[in-house]
Amino acid sequence: MKILIITGSTRPGRAGEAVGNWVHRVASQRSDATYELVDLADYELELLNEPTVPGAANGNYDNAATRRWSEKIASADGFVFVTPEYNHGVPAAMKNSFDVLYPEWMNKAVTFVSYGADAGVRAVENWRVIVINAFLYATRSVVSLSLFTDFGEGGFAPQDRRAGELNGALDELVPLAGAVKTLRS
Repeated sequence: MKILIITGSTRPGRAGEAVGNWVHRVASQRSDATYELVDLADYELELLNEPTVPGAANGNYDNAATRRWSEKIASADGFVFVTPEYNHGVPAAMKNSFDVLYPEWMNKAVTFVSYGADAGVRAVENWRVIVINAFLYATRSVVSLSLFTDFGEGGFAPQDRRAGELNGALDELVPLAGAVKTLRS
């Protein structure tokens, strides 16, 4: 079972990098799956740059960056979206990374680790509506990190209970990913 932890902010100085590293550290202590940290900023995806809509492309993309992203997403059974909340919604770069593909997301599972002034909860609610369109099934449990209680002057400093919350979300994600994997065979 392979789970990708996708750090969804591409902004310079972003908090998401520290959050993604923390998620990876906690997840890597588990033995139920292989967890890989993927930084969206490393993929330099252009805005909807493919001439064929992803659902009709059958994984054949013109752009090398899209092909590389497609291969990475196709290799996974599930995902942890590390998502900020920007203006009550999902970050544009992360949404674009979702929109440039389609079949690669299908019949897989996702959970969310969000952060923001209101703990990123509205971004997660946006994501739930978006991902189901691609038959990407979301866990109920998520981790919602507040800029006021999980970040300090020194940066990201999650409350002690957050590791337990993350493990709870992963406890749901891994069996869900296993169950929906049967739909891909």
